Amino acid sequence: MRYHLPAALLCISSLLAGQCFAMPKVIMKEAEAQAFLGSPILLYPDNQSMQQNDQEQWAQVNIEFAPGQSHSEYMIHNVTNPAIYAYLPDPSIATGTAVIVAPGGAFMSLAVENEGLNVVKALNKKGIAAFILKYTLNDSPRDIEKFQAAIGKIFSQKITEDNQPNVFEPKAPKDALKALSIVKQRAKEWHIDENKIGFIGFSAGAMTVLKASIADTDNRPAFFGYVYGPMYTIEVPDNAPPMFAAYALDDELFGKSGFGIVSNWRAKNIPVEVHAYEKGEHGFGIGRPGTTTIYLIDQFTAWLALRGM
Repeated sequence: MRYHLPAALLCISSLLAGQCFAMPKVIMKEAEAQAFLGSPILLYPDNQSMQQNDQEQWAQVNIEFAPGQSHSEYMIHNVTNPAIYAYLPDPSIATGTAVIVAPGGAFMSLAVENEGLNVVKALNKKGIAAFILKYTLNDSPRDIEKFQAAIGKIFSQKITEDNQPNVFEPKAPKDALKALSIVKQRAKEWHIDENKIGFIGFSAGAMTVLKASIADTDNRPAFFGYVYGPMYTIEVPDNAPPMFAAYALDDELFGKSGFGIVSNWRAKNIPVEVHAYEKGEHGFGIGRPGTTTIYLIDQFTAWLALRGM
């Protein structure tokens, strides 16, 4: 099943929480920066040129599937001044664990609700401190229609292990590692155990935290969650952190990419857990109703607890 624009843009950018089974009516418009994320903690506060040249754009996507059935989603694109947003749990249930959350969006946008705000709220309920990562993206057209067309052009091709769109932004994992350093440095202030800080990423965010987790650095996360990223074989360093992987087998992007990355972790005797859901499609966030993906956060946090996190 191949999606046409604008539905393809929304599915690939994980903005529909997996609801890509219909051809909805879509309205995408510019929006003011939304305060619901709180105050940003800039990753590079001393970089004056970065702040002066900040081109960040917000957009609101409204999707109508049928009369009376609609969905609204905020997204960010043209991020050039990366930051994190802190969400701390009730101190009475705090576990000392922290997770940096990387939303997806094809390195062209960030699905900051479906794969950001919803995720950190769910983690907070489990006593886990959480941070939304707003990482560097590829430059994209500022005009909404041209932006949609650019996404559609990238993903109009068939995606395989040997044929993948060249959209990866190498600054993104560097931003993730910078965020990790900041959370470690401020761990005492936020009542976090600096040995219990990790990542979870979705789609492009999964690729971001994977690259950060296997980078040639001593600044390692304690763990990472890899949610509907490509499952192809990769090179894994001996000191890679434990991985929790999850995706849906009916994912049109990566559902047929196998389990190579899981085998890579096992070959190195590094802890790994994998959940391959029968249904859920791409972009299910913390769970698509009517599928077992709704247990994602429960399974992820249960895995953390078993690991002493």
